[in-house]
Amino acid sequence: MLLVVVGLVLAQAGLWIVDRGLRQHMQDNLQTQAESLLAALIKGPQGIELNSRHHDAVFLKPFSGHYFIIEFNQQRWRSRSLWDFELPEVEAMGFSEQLRPGPEQQQLLIYQGQYRRYKTDIKVTVAHDYSPVLISFQQAQIIGGGLGLLALLLTLLLQWRLVRRALQPLEQARVQIEQLQLGQRSQLEQDAPVELQPLVQQVNRLLLHTEDTLQRSRKGLGNLGHALKTPLAVLMSLLRREELQKQPELLALIQEQLQQIEQRIQRELTRARLSGDALPGAFFECGQELPGLFQLMNRVHGDVLTLSWQAAANLRLPYERDDILEMLGNLLDNACKWADSRVELGIEQVGTDYCVRVDDDGPGIEESQRQQVQKRGSRLDEQSAGHGLGLGIVRDIVETLGGTLQLLDSPLGGLRVEIQLPTRL
Repeated sequence: MLLVVVGLVLAQAGLWIVDRGLRQHMQDNLQTQAESLLAALIKGPQGIELNSRHHDAVFLKPFSGHYFIIEFNQQRWRSRSLWDFELPEVEAMGFSEQLRPGPEQQQLLIYQGQYRRYKTDIKVTVAHDYSPVLISFQQAQIIGGGLGLLALLLTLLLQWRLVRRALQPLEQARVQIEQLQLGQRSQLEQDAPVELQPLVQQVNRLLLHTEDTLQRSRKGLGNLGHALKTPLAVLMSLLRREELQKQPELLALIQEQLQQIEQRIQRELTRARLSGDALPGAFFECGQELPGLFQLMNRVHGDVLTLSWQAAANLRLPYERDDILEMLGNLLDNACKWADSRVELGIEQVGTDYCVRVDDDGPGIEESQRQQVQKRGSRLDEQSAGHGLGLGIVRDIVETLGGTLQLLDSPLGGLRVEIQLPTRL
């Protein structure tokens, strides 16, 4: 935009300067022509006469663009080139810079001079057509504008190429960071321009520090959980002693508190594993991981159930492998416990999100009870095995990954658990 404005201003200023110079030059020519006409006046037998041999022949051709009028002693001589056209009146003597309308749409510059010759006051008016110059200016504006526009487009193209070339390393860094988010790499490449190497090195150090801190936190929580499991198991075994069996109220209270402690430990250990967003280079390969997971499920439930899965062979979920295995394991285990004969798993990419569906042909869950069953430790059937932690753990994983969980009616007749996971940003 700056180039356009400056170019237009310079072009207009240049045309204005040329126009001023041409008008000044024509003023001098008109004054010279007026003096030549004055010199062509001679003293004849009948008074002052105009010697036609002493003025230009252009004054004889009709509408030639060169005109004059000579006035003295109530006499008025007009050039033949004027034909029947009258020159417009001029207010003052001298050169009139304002263009006046002429014959055949001509634009006239007019000079009017007052002289004295042969003791007679003589007024000479000379006019010249300025239209060819205006046409030339218009052509110059069109040609100049076209060349200027072409130069501007070439400049913008060159600038665009230079900027893209200069920013190409940044684009490569952006692509690598996106690959980090998608789990396709664990660090940025060190082969970067000198200007970007400090940034790349700092990002890589930050990634290593984050991974190291996370691993230490996981290890610390895991050690703490395992350290508490042994005392907790001892306390649970003490509940079978006769002294406590004789006091059922006290026994129920202690048992409830110990179960809450066990659930709390299990929950914190699960949370320690939910860190897919924190680790770059983490992903879940459906084609590689699902066969092993279903092989394990078939060993446990395959004798009474038919288990199947469907996912693109090259589908990759950009999340921590252990998180997805934990989530799918709990979903499939719950579905197998309630299914009559069939459990299906489906994973697909919908737009930029990922959709996970687990269907079974069991009794399903009433819509009024679906919200309750998602709460940690809640079970609709107290006689079934387990502590009711499955869907609660799944919910924690889904919330950590920024997704949503829904309980719906399955096409198989039982329950469908549908999970939407967004692409990591």
